[in-house]
Amino acid sequence: MMRSVVRALLFVVLACGPALAWGATAQEQLKAFVSTVQSATGSFSQATTGPQGGNAKPPQQGTFAFQRPGKFRWEVQKPYAQLIVADGKQVYQYDPDLAQVTVREVGKAIGASPAAILFGSGDLEQAFDVTPLPDKDGLQWLRAKPHNAADAGFARVDIGMRGNLPVRILLLDAFGQTTRVDLSGLQANASVPASQFQFTAPKGTDVVRM
Repeated sequence: MMRSVVRALLFVVLACGPALAWGATAQEQLKAFVSTVQSATGSFSQATTGPQGGNAKPPQQGTFAFQRPGKFRWEVQKPYAQLIVADGKQVYQYDPDLAQVTVREVGKAIGASPAAILFGSGDLEQAFDVTPLPDKDGLQWLRAKPHNAADAGFARVDIGMRGNLPVRILLLDAFGQTTRVDLSGLQANASVPASQFQFTAPKGTDVVRM
């Protein structure tokens, strides 16, 4: 499941730099976000429910940072530690409990995913069929379905926007599970140390290259 989140939504982020987009559609707000926010830091909470409801895994909390194009850090702090770091070329997925890190090329890990849009500099319509959804919970929503769902590893992603910022992400995976990610404490165009996007495997860690 963590791999699905990496590919499809590791992505998440945001900011409070752009002016509020009263009346703008979710798609217009997302485009403004991509074009004006080059880096950011913040916190997230994440929960996954199964097809019949109920938690499919324990809720998670942590922090994130990103810098365009293609650099990001997604650090789960509770209930257990996990870390995903992309340095622009490779993605490192580190599990301290297993003493293992999986390494993939950025293009293969997040190529046809929302991460490629939120962390990259591309155009959403190049990889997704995008449709508007009704407003809900005070947010403007859009739905993105990958042109090739089999390669993407998920069926669709709904993105809730407010004031040109992604606030909530709902990811439906191929197993019928829904992952909800809420973003908070967002700092747009923050100065992020280069070390945040570097990873060196601790001694004794098993390195698996995909």
